Amino acid sequence: MLQKREEYAVVLDFLPNGYPSDPRPLHMKPSIAQAIGKETFILLELVAKRGVFLQPHETVYIGSGKREKIHHIVGRIPMEKLTSTAKTELEPVIVELVKEQEKRFVEFFNKAGPITTRMHSLELIPGIGKKHMWEILEKREEKSFTSIKDIEERVKGLADLEKAIAKRIIQELEGKEKHYLFVPPMKRKE
Repeated sequence: MLQKREEYAVVLDFLPNGYPSDPRPLHMKPSIAQAIGKETFILLELVAKRGVFLQPHETVYIGSGKREKIHHIVGRIPMEKLTSTAKTELEPVIVELVKEQEKRFVEFFNKAGPITTRMHSLELIPGIGKKHMWEILEKREEKSFTSIKDIEERVKGLADLEKAIAKRIIQELEGKEKHYLFVPPMKRKE
């Protein structure tokens, strides 16, 4: 399966003087941005162009065309490598991205299927157990969901779905999941 290339990323943290652990002299350290891809939610390490200062929550272009603020993409980074600021900003940024891409997640609730004979992909979302899963399946059979609000109103006891989806994305970013719904798994070095 060919992985979709990210066009845009949202900055989680910006280190104008690079990583403190980088032993090189200050003038040789690149400005580093830790960011999350808007489409695939992969965590990325970016090098900003000289003289550029980035803000958390800022969207930057990282596609193959001319980039205004980003010099190059270092690559994917594991969750453990995120700074404390990046970890703090992660959930609010993901919640915003989920809201921006609401249609995509509503589609997931309308089409999600079973993973095994005993487990449904809906159950991988925090807060959704068997009872909610059966109710979601029943309600979507009657009529497709049209929005997150529609899901929350029609399925009793489900609230703050954007946060629940964000929590699932964070679990997948941590790389300890058996099944991935929204984030391509990171290749582990043996």
